[in-house]
Amino acid sequence: MSLVSTGGHSLASGPLPNFRTTPPPRRRPSLPYLKTPRAAIVESRPVRVPPATRDNGNGGLVLVSAGAAGGGGGGGGSRAEDMQAEARAMARAVDAPVFNPELIASKYGRRPIEVVRRMLEILTAIGSFGLKLWLDERNGVFDQNKKVRATELRQIFTRLGPTFVKLGQGLSTRPDICPPEFLEELSELQDDLPTFPDEEAFACIERELGVSLDSIYSTITPSPVAAASLGQVYKAKLKNSGQTVAVKVQRPGIEKAIGLDFYLIRGLGGLINKYVDFITSDVVALIDEFVFRVYQELNYVQEGQNARRFKKLYADKEDIMVPDIFWEYTSGKVLTMEWVEGVKLNQQEAIEGQGLKVLDLVNTGIQCSLRQLLEYGYFHADPHPGNLLATPEGKLAFLDFGMMSETPEEARFAIIGHVVHLVNRDYEAMAQDYYALKFLSPDVDVTPIVPALQNFFDDALNYTVSELNFKTLVDGLGAVFYQYPFNVPAYYALILRSLTVLEGLALYADPNFKVLAASYPYFAKRLLTDPNPYLRDALVELLFKDGRFRWARLENLLEQGSKDRDFSAKDALQPVLKLLLAPDGEELRRLVVKEAVYVSEAVVLTSVVDTYNSIPTVLRPPILNGNGRGPLPMTDAEVLRIREFRDLVVRVWGLLQTSEDFDPALFQPILQVLQQPEARSLGGRVIGGVTQRLAARLLQQVLRTPPPVPT
Repeated sequence: MSLVSTGGHSLASGPLPNFRTTPPPRRRPSLPYLKTPRAAIVESRPVRVPPATRDNGNGGLVLVSAGAAGGGGGGGGSRAEDMQAEARAMARAVDAPVFNPELIASKYGRRPIEVVRRMLEILTAIGSFGLKLWLDERNGVFDQNKKVRATELRQIFTRLGPTFVKLGQGLSTRPDICPPEFLEELSELQDDLPTFPDEEAFACIERELGVSLDSIYSTITPSPVAAASLGQVYKAKLKNSGQTVAVKVQRPGIEKAIGLDFYLIRGLGGLINKYVDFITSDVVALIDEFVFRVYQELNYVQEGQNARRFKKLYADKEDIMVPDIFWEYTSGKVLTMEWVEGVKLNQQEAIEGQGLKVLDLVNTGIQCSLRQLLEYGYFHADPHPGNLLATPEGKLAFLDFGMMSETPEEARFAIIGHVVHLVNRDYEAMAQDYYALKFLSPDVDVTPIVPALQNFFDDALNYTVSELNFKTLVDGLGAVFYQYPFNVPAYYALILRSLTVLEGLALYADPNFKVLAASYPYFAKRLLTDPNPYLRDALVELLFKDGRFRWARLENLLEQGSKDRDFSAKDALQPVLKLLLAPDGEELRRLVVKEAVYVSEAVVLTSVVDTYNSIPTVLRPPILNGNGRGPLPMTDAEVLRIREFRDLVVRVWGLLQTSEDFDPALFQPILQVLQQPEARSLGGRVIGGVTQRLAARLLQQVLRTPPPVPT
């Protein structure tokens, strides 16, 4: 089965219903056709990509090449040729639509009849459907009518147009929200939408590229292999290279179709801002951010640049595939990209039939998404099943780069730090994180927020990581956000959407799958290996508490971090060890000395006890003071506690040693510390500390009163 994406949508080859009542006459291009069955698409959304634009000095924006650095073009030319082809594509897209809320408001503000007509159309469709659900529930026939109602809802969304198709696509990936009947029906919105006439699509290609169809392609499918709300895709073969490509053509009149809906939605957002007090976020700002991205999706050159940037950042992993772009055959309304063979990620049987495992692919998607969100900050904001394909080689292919977004650098580290504070149950620090995340303005007092966080997370953290559901956390945080003056940035809403969609995909394959459990190895790896000062301090905070080193926590981090394929034992703990060399590392050096004393004492004491226990009972002489209970003044519970501590340290050392790239030179910074002027006494302090503790125990042994001799 072959799949591609058409602007937020996916293609699965298979017959499509004919949505035209009477087939219009078609102007056939003079070339043979590929005999490919019809298929359909599911759509994606655009996103503002700051690096792809710059100010032109006159208050406007100019597109800047983001793909040139991604390597040669799809045609296989040199980098210079590819950059020139991209520049020509940008010139062809100079008139691409740009979101301007004032212009849209001015346009539809003068058309009250058109606005009222559309409003009534939406209210009538949604209202009548809601009434049917209410009557079904009241009459006790809700369950038996689920299939019928699901079909009706899909038809309503399709009839209402692109805006509502997007809504249906989002719902189709949430098995925890929608019943199975609705999921199955709404998933058709990903690859089963009406097409527009082929002659219009072919005319658009010739008009946009400025050449005849038969001069570009040796073959092209007579009908689209996929159809989305924003466009439809044809499979073709380039005449000059023979390479198979996907040609996405924008649906005519799409800007008008979505413009009015967004005008109405924006008006609704204004009413919410004005009259709904419990929603503290700027709803209009969130809507504007989303609409801005949708309008960017209408510029296919921008989507091509997004794809190139994404490929450069993330396709370095052998299990990730990103199609290349053919700039010479791309414009604002036509996008030509490498053809991808694959199966949609929610088609479990088809994937397993190829000898692949869905959960392996989902895990690949999660790890890649974590890199997107927290490493480079540039992420795919619409990872629904139609945009994620399993290739026959076992790779995960990303499609449809219309909707992208970025996580600010400060926020990336703050998110990881937030996870550390959550694990430590440091709710005051969690509340402070919201300043860095830009959730709260600096003048807001977080003191009353701390108890709310504690009340929710104390319950949530009673679950293990493997039991904790991402949606549970999102819902709980949402309840906290509603109570206080939080202003959630638009990028955060897209992050939540991206992760909840991935969790929804995983639930198709395994109802017990938890995104948080699958994500933890990545967080552990970043904490152990990332040299960023913020994350280094977070790791120190995680490992030290009340002046003691938490070996169990380090053991857990090493166990989890080693599950990440990019984990390197050679890099583990390097950030913390290097801090020992820093001028501001005195506090850490003091803690290290203290912990080294504890470890040394545990090793010595357990060695003494083990040696004593190895002596046959009849040969064990009374130790000192005539006491035959043992060599040290310790209870059995004390001996057990110290032995467990020693074993824990040994296990941590074993975890490091068993790693393939482990190098004892990892701890070279400790030796360097001993040579530093400000820390030359470190070794002496450790030896002195151990000596003092052992001497104290020996003195206790000497002064201990012998047990009475039984009569």
